[in-house]
Amino acid sequence: MWDSLQQLSYWNWLAFGTLLLILEVFGAGGYLLWIGVAAACVGVLTYLMPGLPWAIQFILFGVLSILTAVLWWRRQRTAAKPSDQPGLNLRGSELLGRQFILHEAIHEGRGKIKAGDSLWLVSGPDLPVGSTIRVVGQDGVLLKVEACE
Repeated sequence: MWDSLQQLSYWNWLAFGTLLLILEVFGAGGYLLWIGVAAACVGVLTYLMPGLPWAIQFILFGVLSILTAVLWWRRQRTAAKPSDQPGLNLRGSELLGRQFILHEAIHEGRGKIKAGDSLWLVSGPDLPVGSTIRVVGQDGVLLKVEACE
């Protein structure tokens, strides 16, 4: 076994890096990407310095793996910025503040409005059909409404 470790060449590192990058394509979620890049870097260093001992190669591989992963993680954390469309996946948030006519009366705190081509479940004070209401809040798919004067 020690004999095979002493015979490591740049081809071994490049093959290992390629294998890790291929496995990353199948959905590792970014974990194998930076380890594969580190293996490829060690392969390039081994090509440039063919007499590099195997122990140094493994130490370089470990250090480069950790370094590339930490640098990418830090970059991702600093690059995160708030969305310019905060309500993108909050269906119904665009209805807040708008006025509608009750489609079904609010009875025992529940009723329905028609917004566009959709019916929305609403909660609020008991009101008859045809009353004008304003959407004042949202709790999941339930819109909270109040009567308009």
